[in-house]
Amino acid sequence: MIDPLVASSKLSSSGLEAQSARLRVISENVANAQSTGRTPGSDPYTRKTITFKSELDRTLGAASVAVKDIGQDDSAFPVEYDPGNPAADENGMVKKPNVNMLIEMADMREANRSYQANLQMMKQARAMITATIDLMRG
Repeated sequence: MIDPLVASSKLSSSGLEAQSARLRVISENVANAQSTGRTPGSDPYTRKTITFKSELDRTLGAASVAVKDIGQDDSAFPVEYDPGNPAADENGMVKKPNVNMLIEMADMREANRSYQANLQMMKQARAMITATIDLMRG
């Protein structure tokens, strides 16, 4: 039989890994939000997306979360008039990354909250395991 406290720790751990990967992807998007192409008319940085999948952990008998794919956002690049930019085409138009900072900040906040919730679950499970050991000792 699986110990429910150990199972909850393992499930929280998979959630921590997933949200950590999500935060890395969001951070990369934010860091490259102004990265244009290097040559005239070239494409700028393309926003990355992350998807998750539910996996059945047979040893725990429960579903955990894992990264399914890190893909790219297919939305159009905004175009801006900037003839002095090295990435400007013959008309002076520059393609900007398809990163919306408002969306990235909202995603970052949500991922951070999910990470904190999983971390709190791990802390609670550890505290309960410690209390159980203390009860067994004396």
